[in-house]
Amino acid sequence: MNAHQPIYLTAEGIENLRQELDHLTNVKRPALAERLRKAIQQGDLSENADYITAKEEQGFLEGRIQQIEATLRKATIIQENGPTDEVALGSRVTIVEEGTEEPETFRIVGPAEADPINGKVSNESPLGQALLGRRVGDMVTVEAPGGEIVFQITAIQ
Repeated sequence: MNAHQPIYLTAEGIENLRQELDHLTNVKRPALAERLRKAIQQGDLSENADYITAKEEQGFLEGRIQQIEATLRKATIIQENGPTDEVALGSRVTIVEEGTEEPETFRIVGPAEADPINGKVSNESPLGQALLGRRVGDMVTVEAPGGEIVFQITAIQ
């Protein structure tokens, strides 16, 4: 990803990241600092498993904090413009796979927020790319590992 490229997030996604950052900096970081303090008090750090484990966790924690802060600095909020007749970033799209009657609804989001199991599909994914710019009634073909899948768009919100 280009360092200057914006990171598209929903308002909900930004709020989730802010809450995670708050939890990491105000709950996890102080608790980990206390664990490190206690481990240091045990003496010889070269063979102190508690110290080594806590230092490793600290590295992961600080890395995640930096990652969230960088994401929030580059975040661009996906504007929800209400109902539209064309699929765009932020749209909720209901599709039906050809040969089935079971509808699926996905929200088109940026890659940083993608979570297909929870109905959030990246605009850069094959499905997201196929849906962008399309309208209700359109048939879209998606290249999947198992071959082509055809969907019909039944609703856009």
